[in-house]
Amino acid sequence: MSTATVHLAVYDTLADWEYGHAVARIRSGGSRESRDFSVATVGPTGEPVTTMGGVRILPDFALADLDPGTSAMLILPGAALWDTDPAALAPYARAAGAFLAAGVPVAAICGATAGLAREGLLDDRPHTSAVAEYLAATGYAGSAHYRDEPAVNAGGLITAGPTDPLAFAREIFAELELYGPEALDAWYRLHAFSDPDAYEVLMSS
Repeated sequence: MSTATVHLAVYDTLADWEYGHAVARIRSGGSRESRDFSVATVGPTGEPVTTMGGVRILPDFALADLDPGTSAMLILPGAALWDTDPAALAPYARAAGAFLAAGVPVAAICGATAGLAREGLLDDRPHTSAVAEYLAATGYAGSAHYRDEPAVNAGGLITAGPTDPLAFAREIFAELELYGPEALDAWYRLHAFSDPDAYEVLMSS
């Protein structure tokens, strides 16, 4: 079984609720046995960061050491800093551009979508966010490509709004082929709607 690393960006004011479903399931595995994933955290430096909820995280390594060639995906959660100090997190948006140029998927939720918009990465791709007006405030040129949907995957660039971490995780799992289509649908129905029938499907997959 091959092993690949998914990289989770971590920084001060990180939105704790936006990435949990995704990384927990990536780390513990889905319903397919063809690939095994690990999760590594990437901070601005190697120094600890503090999330919005006050959780301290010691990054596995610094952003400067991140190489798209060693990664299966870059996940960019939201954080207050994306809005209050965009320049502080702009290096992550630039890294996202390098990942996409290398053909490696990127998943961004909430404020991280604004960072991608400022970097010009949403100018010609379908995407979503909290609301269209939120991204329009960045002055980006991609408003015609905005989709009013919980999550959008446009050729390996996944975007979602802050209230849709489950749809965000679903698109990540699909991109990584963590589940087959039936199991993926069951996972989402179970966690989003507490559908008991979905549990049976998921356990038998």
